[in-house]
Amino acid sequence: MPSILIVDDHAVVRRGLQEILSEELGPVDFGSAQNGAEALEQAARQFWDLIVLDISMPDRNGIDLIKDLRRLHHKVPVLVLSMYPESQYAIRAIKAGAMGYVTKQSAAKELVKAVATVLDGRKYISTALTHKLILDLQQSASTTAPHESLSDREYQVLCEVGSRRSVREIAGNMGLSTKTVSTYRLRVGEKIGLKSNADFARYCLEHGLAE
Repeated sequence: MPSILIVDDHAVVRRGLQEILSEELGPVDFGSAQNGAEALEQAARQFWDLIVLDISMPDRNGIDLIKDLRRLHHKVPVLVLSMYPESQYAIRAIKAGAMGYVTKQSAAKELVKAVATVLDGRKYISTALTHKLILDLQQSASTTAPHESLSDREYQVLCEVGSRRSVREIAGNMGLSTKTVSTYRLRVGEKIGLKSNADFARYCLEHGLAE
């Protein structure tokens, strides 16, 4: 019986995922965590055959959490299930050690396919993510985009501002104070040369980072 830890801050999402996966995969030993701290505690307590992780955690950056989970158990498979499109975070999630990336807008069939693929020891790469990886490699071969040098938190703020979310909304999504988000925004603007929200939106649109 496979063991799957579901990490999401919404109880209804965790229950829904368990129902979908149980129906398609049969008996499964489920665990659940509502934030990063609980996820690390569960991961330290036992080895999971798969961790399904929402990249937006209320207490820590999801990319950082992937790295922390991988440090606990180098071989633990992590599948990201996120509200954010693949264009924004999939590449960073894969580089951090995730075995796949699925959006919450995907059909249940794709989610089950991704889970089964990762449980089988293989990476799950969707068609959209394949195209994104190819484009990323082509861009890396020619020149490195300015946003590639940003930290994971700075990158998330860039994408959030570029998607026209307010500082208050971003703070809620990232589990940070509005003052901290404003500091990150200022830092990102200085590094990339962006000032207004329109500058952020235009940059993200040009680089395929906006929703």
